[in-house]
Amino acid sequence: MQLKGEQLAAHLERTLAPVYVAWGDEPLLVVEATDAIRAAARRQGFDEREVLTALPGFDWGLLAQAAGNRSLFGGRTLIDLRIPNGKPGRDGAAALQAYCRHTSPDTLLLVTLPGLDWKEEKTAWLTTLAEAGVALKLTPPSLAQLPAWIAGRLRRQQQETDADGLRFIAERVEGNLLAAHQEIQKLGLLHPPGMLSLAQIQDAVLNVARYDIDGLREALLAGDTTRLTRTLDGLRQEGEAPPLVLWAMTEEIRALVQVKRGLVTGQPLDSLLREARVWGPRLAPFRAATQRLDTRRAEAALAHAASIDRMIKGAASGDPWNELLRLGLRLAA
Repeated sequence: MQLKGEQLAAHLERTLAPVYVAWGDEPLLVVEATDAIRAAARRQGFDEREVLTALPGFDWGLLAQAAGNRSLFGGRTLIDLRIPNGKPGRDGAAALQAYCRHTSPDTLLLVTLPGLDWKEEKTAWLTTLAEAGVALKLTPPSLAQLPAWIAGRLRRQQQETDADGLRFIAERVEGNLLAAHQEIQKLGLLHPPGMLSLAQIQDAVLNVARYDIDGLREALLAGDTTRLTRTLDGLRQEGEAPPLVLWAMTEEIRALVQVKRGLVTGQPLDSLLREARVWGPRLAPFRAATQRLDTRRAEAALAHAASIDRMIKGAASGDPWNELLRLGLRLAA
């Protein structure tokens, strides 16, 4: 069975599965989910816990050994298995599948993984774990969902704020959920339950946003000039290499030019998007960008990117970061 992170609490109140597997790129969400499972297991009498970390060279026989061990006092055991690289290998996959064929009411297996790509999510061993119990893919909230996520966290400590306050926190912690969690807890320590004013939040919340290339690409395609400017400035302050930033922006521009040229010749948009390798979460903002930009503007942006490349290499004068901002605003506006 597959569950979303927000469904876990209700599930644990009703029942406890023999197997749980949790993965995701956001450490805070993974830690909170696995802590909740451990707490539910303790309430159900799983008083013993055996931690196994499957590093390279790990002896997978230890999994079967942990499952077979029985306390003299009849205790139940939680097997806490961590696979830091997300790849159990052939022996590990076989051991996990064998475990799932012979689960016991006296043992509970919790497997923790890092973020996985779509191919890894379809592996036979992971499918077997999901079929034997519960699979949790822990996905962080998008930028649009972040204010609601923050509001939910504030409600846990009996606090709330208005839309401006939520937006302020979201902008200061963009891309950094652990920092968001810490800032929300700080507000709980500084102020009593009830309504928080924007001034109280501004005084307490630090700028702990974590900027990355993916966020820049999202802002560029979405036409979000405020986020684009903030992200570029953040990347510059964090010492990101200009060639990497230019590469990310140019990849989007090339794809836009390719699609726009195809549309001019009458080719269907869906096939053009597939050829340009545009899919998943990137699909909707990319479609919007193709409607916002005409072919001439996209081609001019590509020429602008080439001139910035010459600046970065020292073959032309100018400030690459200023030109990266101009390029971004030209496409996002």
